[in-house]
Amino acid sequence: MKKSFLLLAAAILSIAAQGQQDPQFTQWMFDRQSFNPAAAGMKRMHCIQGFHRNQWDGFDRAPKTYLFNYNGYMTAQNKLFGLGATFFTEVLGQEQNNVVRLSGAYHHQIDDNTLSIGIQPGIYSKRLGNDWVFIDPDDAAIPDQAIAQTGFDLSLGIMFYNSDRWYAGASATHLTGANLDDLNIQLARHFYFMGGYNHDLNSDLTLRTNALVKSDFNAPVALDINANVLWSQTLWGGLAFRPGDAIAPMVGFQRDLGCKTQGRKTFCQSFMIGYSYDITLSEIRDYSAGSHELFVTWCFNFSKTPVKARYGNPRFL
Repeated sequence: MKKSFLLLAAAILSIAAQGQQDPQFTQWMFDRQSFNPAAAGMKRMHCIQGFHRNQWDGFDRAPKTYLFNYNGYMTAQNKLFGLGATFFTEVLGQEQNNVVRLSGAYHHQIDDNTLSIGIQPGIYSKRLGNDWVFIDPDDAAIPDQAIAQTGFDLSLGIMFYNSDRWYAGASATHLTGANLDDLNIQLARHFYFMGGYNHDLNSDLTLRTNALVKSDFNAPVALDINANVLWSQTLWGGLAFRPGDAIAPMVGFQRDLGCKTQGRKTFCQSFMIGYSYDITLSEIRDYSAGSHELFVTWCFNFSKTPVKARYGNPRFL
């Protein structure tokens, strides 16, 4: 148990040394809002989403991440605004991070494309417990009680996209660089550059490709690329690759549940579920059974059925 805990601690410290303070998801392309507020409202639907990631399965106190998203939109004076809310909690051994973010985005139509600019204020809370593994119980450097601190957080993002065909974007998180001095931790600014394109292979198959570059301009740049094939707008499977970290097969199911009209109102909905399994490539592969990740998304939309104008013709009176 102590060996597993120490290995986990070493892995966590290596992440902290690189400034990685945002959660990592293999299926990030289905959750762009949590790190780029400009993605809020892109689907033109109201979506509720949940993610769960169990990283480095087999370790004692292995990192676990839980994410909840709401992604929606509203229109005012023929202008489109994206709305969103994100909450995630991440447990890494003694450390627990809780983050709440609100997203707002403005979508501007440019011919057949759309430019979106978003802002994301939030609160970042970090807690360190007191259940330490130590050799000297009298070591004054080891805290004897839990310590927690909260700071203001801010993210900005931009996205240029064409419906479901392609997208490109950039974002930055932790722009305020909150200083959690009680914990001797300062949040590092993170920068993301992302893009994706959907290729129609034939009438039933679509190849969806995505790429993500992450950096805090201090540690080495992290690259995440993936591709999946969607069959008949229903089943999909693919592979993700993070050089030096993991290779991850993934599968999923999505379904358009159709629309129902009652009176002048129409209700439409869709559903998606996905699973990925990370095969560890780093030095801890001999101690980890890999990482599991699962997400579920439900989207819905209300619209009013336009009233058809009727004109009376005196010829038929």
